[in-house]
Amino acid sequence: MFDALLTHVRLATMRDPRGYASIVDGAIGIRDGVIGWIGTRDALPRDARATQMIDAGGRWATPGLIDCHTHLVYAGNRANEFEQRLEGATYAEIAAAGGGIRSTVAATRAASAESLAIAGAARLDAMAKQGVTTVEIKSGYGLDTPNELKQLRVARMLGATCDVAVRTTLLAAHALPPEFADRADAYIDYVCNDTIPAAAREGAADAVDAFCETIGFTYAQTRRVFEAARAHGLPVKLHADQLSDGEGAALAASFAALSADHLEFTSEAGVHALARSSTVAVLLPGAFYALRETRMPPIAALRAHGVPIAISTDCNPGTSPATSLPLMLNMACTLFRLTPSEALAGVTRHAARALGYADRGTLDVGQRADIAVWDIDEPAELAYRIGGEACAAVIRDGRIVRGSLECSSGV
Repeated sequence: MFDALLTHVRLATMRDPRGYASIVDGAIGIRDGVIGWIGTRDALPRDARATQMIDAGGRWATPGLIDCHTHLVYAGNRANEFEQRLEGATYAEIAAAGGGIRSTVAATRAASAESLAIAGAARLDAMAKQGVTTVEIKSGYGLDTPNELKQLRVARMLGATCDVAVRTTLLAAHALPPEFADRADAYIDYVCNDTIPAAAREGAADAVDAFCETIGFTYAQTRRVFEAARAHGLPVKLHADQLSDGEGAALAASFAALSADHLEFTSEAGVHALARSSTVAVLLPGAFYALRETRMPPIAALRAHGVPIAISTDCNPGTSPATSLPLMLNMACTLFRLTPSEALAGVTRHAARALGYADRGTLDVGQRADIAVWDIDEPAELAYRIGGEACAAVIRDGRIVRGSLECSSGV
């Protein structure tokens, strides 16, 4: 007996890394929030029964989308920096003048947890309406222990109230706060000895991230952060090689990081290191677009060496003020030349792996019943469209939480 039986549905299961692994006339049986049966409708057991029958009306369904890299909890905006970049200022120049991450830090420190939650919920709601069922949310705009914890607590609360699963990441090593000006090593001491232990004691973070870059932290400083994370039982992720080749990808791989993100300047050696590890390459086309970058991530090398590629919005106030993961599919294909099936895998099966999840990202027996239902004619349309609202309904843990589908009582 199933709790729900989804029928009259076309399925892009994403079980096969080489394509959509489609089932043209499919059915999914859901029990206790988990997929208990999946296959063609004519293969359903004759005695299959369900408390609720859900008719998808012939629509396509995919795994619920996963946004695996966001900075969603913040205050203020940086539209003025957008203007500055259009007038010729570089990202590094804006940061050196006190803008960039530091300006968001000032606004976020001044904001209450309540106001951060209200703004964050609006962004998360926009994502959920477009088929997202799992989101990673980083801190990194507090840059001291109390404010980093404030961001992480807000992220946890959003996960408890917004019908979207939230994975939290501590990004205290994001930028140098003003009180540690010209004392980067001292700030890393503080992060390692105070902020990471506090987040671990509270259970506020699921992972630790850092910004290893010429305008961020050095290879050696990042390594110290990773060692502290490991000592407290937390996996790591890394903003790597976005603006220069700082050997970040290789560093991430050496710590079996969940993911290495950005990667525009990653070398062939860095790709080889990723290929020898379990680390996922996370590409962020929104930031690439907003910063008008010209150096593409090494897509051909990542493909050739079988490195799993995930895609994310990088939702943040400065370089990717985006909440549409479907739009990132189009950008990944247009800017980075991914195929539509690669892009969809990047926001489902590979994005799940980038967050350390094994229970979502595909439509298969034993996976969470997180399902996005779409008004499209074929799966490639999700990457083909530039914007628009194609998501008809979202099922999370076996319950319809967004949109509507025809439902009836089962037998």
